[in-house]
Amino acid sequence: MAPNLDDAKSIFEFVVKEGNGIKGLVDSGIAKVPEVYVHPPNERIDKQNAIKLQLPPIDLSKLDGHGPHLDEVTNQIIRAAETLGFFQVVNHGVPLHLLESIKDTAHKFFSLPLERKTVYLAPVSPTPLVKYGTSFRPDKEKALGWKDYLLMQYTDDNEALQYWPEEMKDVLLEYLRSSMNLVKKLLHVLLRNLGMEPDDSMIHVLTGNTMINMIFYPPCPNPDLTVGIGRHSDIGILTVLSQYETGGLYVKIEEDSDYGKEGQWIEIPPTPDVLVINVGDMLQVLSNGEYRSAEHVVRPSSTNSRVSVPIFAMPIETAKIAPLPQVVEKDGIALYREVVFGDYMNNIFENALAGKKPLEFAKINSTHTGS
Repeated sequence: MAPNLDDAKSIFEFVVKEGNGIKGLVDSGIAKVPEVYVHPPNERIDKQNAIKLQLPPIDLSKLDGHGPHLDEVTNQIIRAAETLGFFQVVNHGVPLHLLESIKDTAHKFFSLPLERKTVYLAPVSPTPLVKYGTSFRPDKEKALGWKDYLLMQYTDDNEALQYWPEEMKDVLLEYLRSSMNLVKKLLHVLLRNLGMEPDDSMIHVLTGNTMINMIFYPPCPNPDLTVGIGRHSDIGILTVLSQYETGGLYVKIEEDSDYGKEGQWIEIPPTPDVLVINVGDMLQVLSNGEYRSAEHVVRPSSTNSRVSVPIFAMPIETAKIAPLPQVVEKDGIALYREVVFGDYMNNIFENALAGKKPLEFAKINSTHTGS
């Protein structure tokens, strides 16, 4: 039964509690965005005034070489991490047929009958490793996000094979393995630039907590009034994102640079065979602010559904993350205190999205308590 679109409680029951999601709302034939999805003007994206990213993707095949080509691609990666915090890569080592399979898998899942999806709703899911839901924290948000998702946490292959959805676990594991090889390659470049030669043990501590999120953004009748997901930065080390034909990803420029003026929004357009990489909060802490996580947001489309599948490479929950000593020595001051990643993560997931404000949790001399 379709909800009363003028009643926020009715919409919440239908979309969130019953698990119909935004897709169910759209399938019911709505002609306008319900009020509970209307965001304040300062939280929306003005598509007409946003910049389109003009830089070509970084060719990672050059990382396997020597000499000037290797130096060139290394400098491109470092420069992108230091400025925008987002970059695109090609020849990344993730098989292209696998990216297509992931897209098809996502579309198939969100097209399943309701009862096939709601088995993974948080209150009833047979495992904490798999969660189906909508928005981010619908119980805490003043305005909801125009998205549905299936979030899977990776602990090890055995648990993934046991608990992840049967129809997708094999292809998702293959995608995860390929993407994590890419993460390790990029992390070696970024950490060496900070004076650290990471071993396997350090890489595990920094990236041993991974999640895959299949996100579905249905078409929206009034995309100018809402957002798919609100302004936030990613909390981990690096994120690998496959976005497909429909765009909508916008990144905020933190200070004047070759990308544009401080405060402007830049669109990261979908490009065939390309993956998007972005810096997470913990890499910003580790680098003492040399690398930057970026505030970003997704704007839905009025005509097409959008699928994206990010992999979040994050520290293990017990990891203590602080600026690297050699970076602090060079800078003369530590900008961030040591944080236990599990505490930082819990602070994020217990609250509504708030841009980069959660990073205040780690800043020295901050009065932010994380509550």
